[in-house]
Amino acid sequence: MNKNAPVIALNLPETGLEPGLRDYFRVCEEKLGFVPNVLKAYSFDNKKLKAFIDMVDDLMLGESGLSRLEREMIAVAVSAINHCHYCLTAHGAAVRYRSNDPMFGETIGHNYREAELNPKQKAMLDFAVKLTEAPEKVENADRDMLRQLGFSERDIWDIAAVASFFNMSNRLASATGMRPNAEYYGMARTKKEE
Repeated sequence: MNKNAPVIALNLPETGLEPGLRDYFRVCEEKLGFVPNVLKAYSFDNKKLKAFIDMVDDLMLGESGLSRLEREMIAVAVSAINHCHYCLTAHGAAVRYRSNDPMFGETIGHNYREAELNPKQKAMLDFAVKLTEAPEKVENADRDMLRQLGFSERDIWDIAAVASFFNMSNRLASATGMRPNAEYYGMARTKKEE
């Protein structure tokens, strides 16, 4: 993979980042060692970039009854159904990191049904995948199953919101030929010592 290849296959004009967004990119550099290409892709429009950051940070890092790992698992399961190269690579790295289990992270990306999941996690991913593959078939029985397993009404909203966001994001990444950062491929490939 050519590290100098464009981030996306569209030739959008570069605009200057607003100071707050420049600071956000600097924090990414400090924490990750790079700026994710998805952010660079949106940087042609400060308003769109800010909206994307606000949404993804709220969904993936904000208050929720779902753990950050569970939200990343949803992102990866949905991205696997959609064959989204960018999101499978980036969020697959996040699942490996948050779970501290490289095999688990890879299994979620290839076929979550083969991963060692508890019944609650399996139902959560089944719901997200059904919403991805056949949204018109989601019904009260699906929500009731989640309730019976202990998910709150807000948790069900959050499962749906993360799945829905990644369906949109997957399509945009695929439509634009978004290229994952090379750094993601090697991230969290070994367990951290505890």
